[in-house]
Amino acid sequence: MTGDGHFDERVAARYDESSADMFAPEAVEPAVDFLAALAGDGRALELAIGTGRIGLPLAGRGVEVHGIDLSQAMVSKLREKPGGEEIPVVIGDFATTRVDGEFSLAYLVFNTINNLTTQAEQVACFRTVAAHLEPGGCFVIEVGVPELRRLPPGETMHVFDATEGHWGIDEYDVVNQGLVSHHFSLVDGAIERVSMPFRYVWPSELDLMAELAGMRLRERWSGWKREPFTGESRNHVSVWETPAS
Repeated sequence: MTGDGHFDERVAARYDESSADMFAPEAVEPAVDFLAALAGDGRALELAIGTGRIGLPLAGRGVEVHGIDLSQAMVSKLREKPGGEEIPVVIGDFATTRVDGEFSLAYLVFNTINNLTTQAEQVACFRTVAAHLEPGGCFVIEVGVPELRRLPPGETMHVFDATEGHWGIDEYDVVNQGLVSHHFSLVDGAIERVSMPFRYVWPSELDLMAELAGMRLRERWSGWKREPFTGESRNHVSVWETPAS
């Protein structure tokens, strides 16, 4: 998977600022509403909890939140925030790391399933989650739909952002279902480059991974406000559930 070296102290120090749009109330609140309703009175497990963008406000709703994250630096930033010390977090690879107890909800947001860079790791993630969930428990993933239709024949690069302080280019390997996301950012008058490897994954492929883990698709939307998922959707929020008994 994408290692903790991609989320070291330097990245963690400005992660919230660099992802400011995702920390805005209009991005966070619908996700927290959605997840809190699924968690009910049970416990929630966030894979790749990071600096607590979703975990902290969800805990603020009265949900008992636990987390897994590979980056000690990101978790240290979580600990600095109000309520951050109260969320138990296990440091480890979220594809295989186990946490004590059962959960009514597990979730993985903001395209992070793609940080698992092999199909085997993604399959392992579903199986690990299924082992954590109580009967009838749910697993939620928020991830983009692969944008291969935006690639002209023979091209491998797609510019997904071009603003004054940031340029983003996705480099696709369509043979191996790979993706390297290149970010060029203006920081203190200098250009910094960060390139991160991912494995893009199709909704139907995720459904098969869920089935292999003993779960089934419960619902799929194009966003946290339950917008319909269509052939034109660029993102999806999918919910799989374990058997009720």
